[in-house]
Amino acid sequence: MADHLQNIDLSEYPYINRGLEGIVAFSTTKSFIDGAKGELIYSGYNIDTLAENATFEEVCFLLWNDRLPDAGELNELNSRLQAERELPEVVLNYIRNTDKNSEPMAVLRTAVSMLQDFQPADAVDTDHAIAMTAKMPTIIAAFDRVRNGLDVVAPVKKGSTAFNFLYMLNGEEPGTASERTMDLCLVLHAEHGMNASTFTCRAVCSTESEIFSAVTAAIGSLKGPLHGGANTAVMNTLLKLKDDQGEGADPVAFTLSKLEKKEKIMGFGHRVYKVLDPRATHLRKMSKSLSDETGHEYLYNWSEAMVKTMKEEKNIDPNVDFFSATVYYSLGIVPDLYTCIFAMSRISGWTAHFFEQKENNRLIRPRALYVAEKNKPWIPAEKR
Repeated sequence: MADHLQNIDLSEYPYINRGLEGIVAFSTTKSFIDGAKGELIYSGYNIDTLAENATFEEVCFLLWNDRLPDAGELNELNSRLQAERELPEVVLNYIRNTDKNSEPMAVLRTAVSMLQDFQPADAVDTDHAIAMTAKMPTIIAAFDRVRNGLDVVAPVKKGSTAFNFLYMLNGEEPGTASERTMDLCLVLHAEHGMNASTFTCRAVCSTESEIFSAVTAAIGSLKGPLHGGANTAVMNTLLKLKDDQGEGADPVAFTLSKLEKKEKIMGFGHRVYKVLDPRATHLRKMSKSLSDETGHEYLYNWSEAMVKTMKEEKNIDPNVDFFSATVYYSLGIVPDLYTCIFAMSRISGWTAHFFEQKENNRLIRPRALYVAEKNKPWIPAEKR
């Protein structure tokens, strides 16, 4: 890009912000991030308050309505989510017939897109949001069981989203601690401002396309390793270290070696946060307690050693992806499902932004700076 711009008079063009950094394109009531303070707000509530008190279902209601539900409204939402968990047989057959080596996010993207065909004609956007929020855990769990040669476990019409997901994934009811950990992960990943997938969702909405197209596009955006795939990369890095060096590995030497080679270490740094990601604080605590319970203490110890080294060498803090990787691993979830779980949570934020965009819509149409030649002469094919 820089070479192309050398011979261009930029005075007549708007300033280019690569990656749209610093550009404010929308107003929103859904979340606020103070990168300097390490503060995250969902519709008025600090993430620490929500992490300590809220369920994922309460967070869904909060993001969709900009207020917390009363007891009756929460019971109604829980009932509606429980009633919507089952998949249409056509979608189940698609999952059963996927190749076991299929990428989970690709399967999720296709299955979510298929759901539109099975919605009642009189359903509104809120109904669609509830349906997708309820069905995405079923899609993910069903695919994982099918590819492992196991029978699909049907959802139950009781319990939380976290409870039901772990039940369908493992074929047995989770303990209270596992359910609470999973629920907290969903709360922490539910919403995070104008990230790539949320921007994608709003861009699709701005064309007046429907909510299933917007969410399907958002899933495609989240699939990328620089966005939703980072925690999978973190876990794969830790597992490779174990494979190469065993449980006695030296994570400090490993980290320094990667830095010396100028290789990116996933799970560190953030485009917005200049201090520790507030979500990482909660995941860090869970990572320690879970690793102690499950015999993965070495993974937690490696993680802490890498965090200390990165802070000393680069003054970079971990983000939400770094500790979520070991949390999911300690729950028995394989790394290539991590991004799907991210989507299972972020569906609440995506749909909330869809509602907000639709309420005061304008087609999203930024400009691009043309940097090539103009008015070149035509040369016939035989003379080129």
